[in-house]
Amino acid sequence: MRRVVQRGLWFEEFETDVVYEHRPGRTITEADNVLFTTLTMNTQPLHLDAAFADAQPPFQQRLVNSMFTLSTLVGLSVAQLTQGTLVANLGFGAMTLPKPLFHGDTMYAETVVTAKRESKSRPGEGVVTFAHTARNQHGDIVATAERSTLVLRRPA
Repeated sequence: MRRVVQRGLWFEEFETDVVYEHRPGRTITEADNVLFTTLTMNTQPLHLDAAFADAQPPFQQRLVNSMFTLSTLVGLSVAQLTQGTLVANLGFGAMTLPKPLFHGDTMYAETVVTAKRESKSRPGEGVVTFAHTARNQHGDIVATAERSTLVLRRPA
């Protein structure tokens, strides 16, 4: 029998100007938010203190930690794009958080490859630049991020 192992895309398989939709989405729970926030030593009461957050306009409720939002946005893309083919993240560019996520919201992600080139200094690898977008269950954009990566080329 032939075996197929799930992996990300080789450098040669990435296409620019294609929207890669990442599914399934991820419903964010209170436990996710509290765990991530406390693991990262973020004492912001907007994430942890319901009585405090409920009294703060304009949202009147706890917000999901924006670093969790960005981490999950990238994480949702891994299985489809870079699982086992990523060498390294090279950097992040512009990031925006136009709307917050709240406990119980579901995040969906999509990615567009905005550029790719063979590495000049590392044979067998290429640089791929992604534009990631996260939307909530209503279709509202909640985060965007640009990311440059080093990706393996297809083995000979």
